Amino acid sequence: MEFKELQAKSKAELAKLAQEMREKVRGFRFSVSAKQLKNLREIRSAKKELAQILTLLNKQ
Repeated sequence: MEFKELQAKSKAELAKLAQEMREKVRGFRFSVSAKQLKNLREIRSAKKELAQILTLLNKQ
């Protein structure tokens, strides 16, 4: 999701997205430990998006 799209969302929507991204990153960690995840860049992009969401939440 683009940063401008995230800026248009409300605080409640951002909080919900942050929770979803945390679960996604958690699932990726389990997938990596079980050697099921092949594309490790997915973790990086998920963490980056989570950081952007948390930055916007702290800004508001």
